[in-house]
Amino acid sequence: MPAVAPRSDQAAGVPRRLFHYTLGFWKEPRLRQILAAAGHDLRLGRPGPEDGVVVWGRSPYAARGEAVAARTGARLIRLEDAFLRSVKPGRAGGRGPLGLLIDPHGVHFDAATPSLLERILARDPLDDASILQRAREGMARLQASDLSKYNNHDETLEPPPPGYVLVIDQTAGDASIAHGAASARSFREMLAVAQIENPGARILIKTHPETIAGARPGHYGPGNCDTRTEICDAPISPWKLLEGAIAVYTVSSQLGLEAIFAGHRPRVFGQPFYAGWGLTQDENPPPRRSRRLTRAQLFAAAYLIAPTWFDPCRQRICSFEEAVDQLEAETRAWREDRSGHVAVGMRLWKRRALQGFFGQDRPMRFAKTLEQGQRIAAETGRSLLIWGQSDAPALHVEDGFLRSRGLGAELTPPLSLVTDRQGLYYDPTRPSDLETLIAREPPPGGRARAERLIGAIRAASLSKYNIGAALPPLPDGPRILVPAQVEDDASLRLGAGKICTNQTLLAEVSAQNAAKTIIFKPHPDIEAGLRPGAVPPATALRYADLILHKSNPIAAIEAAEEIWTMTSTLGFEALLRGKRVTCLGAPFYAGWGLTRDLGAVPARRTARPDLAQLAHATLIAYPRYHDPISGLPCPPEVIVERLAANRLPGPRLGLRILAKLQGIFASYAWLWR
Repeated sequence: MPAVAPRSDQAAGVPRRLFHYTLGFWKEPRLRQILAAAGHDLRLGRPGPEDGVVVWGRSPYAARGEAVAARTGARLIRLEDAFLRSVKPGRAGGRGPLGLLIDPHGVHFDAATPSLLERILARDPLDDASILQRAREGMARLQASDLSKYNNHDETLEPPPPGYVLVIDQTAGDASIAHGAASARSFREMLAVAQIENPGARILIKTHPETIAGARPGHYGPGNCDTRTEICDAPISPWKLLEGAIAVYTVSSQLGLEAIFAGHRPRVFGQPFYAGWGLTQDENPPPRRSRRLTRAQLFAAAYLIAPTWFDPCRQRICSFEEAVDQLEAETRAWREDRSGHVAVGMRLWKRRALQGFFGQDRPMRFAKTLEQGQRIAAETGRSLLIWGQSDAPALHVEDGFLRSRGLGAELTPPLSLVTDRQGLYYDPTRPSDLETLIAREPPPGGRARAERLIGAIRAASLSKYNIGAALPPLPDGPRILVPAQVEDDASLRLGAGKICTNQTLLAEVSAQNAAKTIIFKPHPDIEAGLRPGAVPPATALRYADLILHKSNPIAAIEAAEEIWTMTSTLGFEALLRGKRVTCLGAPFYAGWGLTRDLGAVPARRTARPDLAQLAHATLIAYPRYHDPISGLPCPPEVIVERLAANRLPGPRLGLRILAKLQGIFASYAWLWR
C-alpha cells in the first residue's frame, strides 16, 4: 500500500492543539476521530498564539472561531469534506466523512484566497511518476466502482439516451457558489448559454443529491423546462450521466470536477478550485491561475496529496486507496441491502451475525418457510435470502474464505460471507457469480491489490478457520498433503466425481504416488465429532504415511510440495502459497489452468486467469466482510489484520443456548403438528 505521510507545509501549518466553538464537533464523532488520528488535540477554552482555532469551512457558525482567532492570534484552520465522503449525504443520515481537507490557508471553494489545494496545484511539481500512476488508476477505479462524493444513487438506473447537454444544478445558498464568484444569476445565465450554444440538442438539468433527498432546494424547477429541456431528478449514477453527455455546464459543482476525469472539458460559470488550469472552459477564470495541468495532476492534488484520509475500522490515517477500499465495502453493502431482505430457515444463532452483515440499512426479517419468505418478499419489495444452495430465485449465502478463528460448527461468528444470485461457488453444475468474477479482468489497481493481500495472508499464515496445533516431525522426501472433507458437504455432493469419500481419495493418491510421502489431514469438523467423514486410523495408514491430527492446515500446506484434493478450499489456499494442486473433483478454482485436473470440470471455464485475478475475485470482489470491532462493512485487509492480531470476539454463551433450544424444539416439532 502506498505510504501515508503528511505534507511538510500541512504539518508545519496546522498546530497540534485545535480549539473549537461549535457543537458540530461534538455531534459528529468522526471529525474528532480524524483529527485525533492526525495528531491533533481538540479542545475548548482560550487558545494561545501557538494554537489553532478550527472551524467548518465558511459555515455561518465559523464566525465564532474566526473572531477568537483574530483576538488571540491563533492560527485559523478550516475543515471541509474530502471529495469522497460517504454513501449518503450527512443531512440524509450518512456516516461521517472518510477524509478531510485540513486547511491552514483558506478553503478550497473560496476563490478569494489561495487554499492549501490551490497552492498544491500552483506550486507542487506534480511530476512524480508513481504519484501520477496512482492518479490514473484512481480515476479509472472510481469510474469502475461507480463511486462519487455521495453514493446513494441507484446503480441499476440508466440515463436518458446519449447525446444530451448536461447542466448541473447545486443547492441554493451553498457556500461554494457565493465564495466561487457566482450567484443564483449564474445558474440562469448558464442554462441560457447552454441552450444557445447547443441549438436543437436536448438539455438535461441534473438535480443535486441533497435536493433529491428533500434536504435543500436547488435553482431549477419545472418552470425551466421546455420541449427540449428536462429535469433529471432520478438518482442516476453521475458517471453514467457524464458518459452520455456531449457537453457539460457547471457553476462550481464537484460533478464538474468528475466531468474532467470522465474526459469532458466542462463550461464553468464560477471559480471552483478546478477552474483556470487549462482543463475547463471558463466564463470567469481566476487571473492568478496560469499553470497548465493534466487530468492526472489535478486528481493527484485533489485526491492523493491534499486530503487527510481516515480508516474508520482501524481508527488511523490511511492512503487514498485504503479509503476507497472502505467506501467500496460500505457502498456495496448499501446497494445490496437498501431494499431489505427476508431470510428463510435461518437458525437462531446465525441471525445476529446476519443482521450485522445485511441489516444495517434496513433490519432483516426472518421467515420459517420458503413460501412465507416469498410472500413477505413480494409484499414488501425485499429480496429473498437463503443459506446455501436452493433452486428458488434468491440471494444465496455461504461462509467466506477468511471466515473466523474457530469453526462455524462451534458457533464462531463469521467475519466474511459470500452472496450469489446465480448459484453458489461450490456448485459446478451451474454458473455462479464467482465464476463470472474469476473470468473478468480485475478493476484498475485490482491485480496489485490482490498481490498485496496474498502477501499479507501468507505472512500471517491465515486460513479459512485459523485453528490447529503445530506439526509433528515429518518424514523426509517429497510430500503430498491430502486434506479430508466433510462427506455430506454440498461441495462433494455437487462437485465430486467417482472419488467422493476420504477413503477413496486416499486410495487413489496412494495408487498414483507410490514413491512419495503421503500426509493425511482429517477435517476439523470431523475430528470435533460434528460432521461425518471419519476414516479409521488403521485404514488411513494403509494409504498414508502420517496422519496430522488437529494440526494447523497452513503449516501442513507449507510443509508439502503438492496437494491432492477432491474439492477442498485448502486447494485454493495451497495455490496462494505457490503449491502444485491436483483436483479430482471440480472446485471453484479448478478448470482455469492453475491446477492439474483429474476430474471433470465445466467446459464453460475457458478463461485463463493468473493467481492474482483468481485471488481478487475470490477474496475481494465476491465476499462481504464485517468488522467485529467497529461494526462496519469493511474490506478484506481489515479482516486479515484482525485475524493476524487475534482481536476477535469468540462464540457467545447466548448463541450456544439458542442453538441448543432450537435443536430441542426441532426434535419435538411433531408434537405440535
